[in-house]
Amino acid sequence: MKMETGTRSARSDYAGEDKVAFLFQPDTVLSEQYFENLRRKTYFEPEKRLMLAVLEDAIRCYQDNLHARTSKRRRLFDETEEWIVTAADDYVFSFRHVCEALGLSADYLRQGMLRWKQRNQNPLAAMPLGHQTKLAG
Repeated sequence: MKMETGTRSARSDYAGEDKVAFLFQPDTVLSEQYFENLRRKTYFEPEKRLMLAVLEDAIRCYQDNLHARTSKRRRLFDETEEWIVTAADDYVFSFRHVCEALGLSADYLRQGMLRWKQRNQNPLAAMPLGHQTKLAG
């Protein structure tokens, strides 16, 4: 019986060595697999840059045209605000999808932009100090 136990422990030690040695073997990856992964990562980067440009442009349009007087600039503000506040996310470049792709919270950014709008509703607050005129007193 002792011999069988000794034989079993030798076999289990050998199996344990195989398991440990398996951890240190290199992973075999075909060049096709490697380059496909590389291409997949590369394709996302330009898309994210485009999404970031869309978001930056929207924020700029929103802030620059808040007090617009011309119909063209007012329409630009209204369309931008609609894009920001609309909860519809059924297309790739919706506000929510753009934010999620960039790792941003759409709700947080939306609330911040709406708060900014409320703080800057007064057209005099948006003017530089030298251009403001007193209305009373």
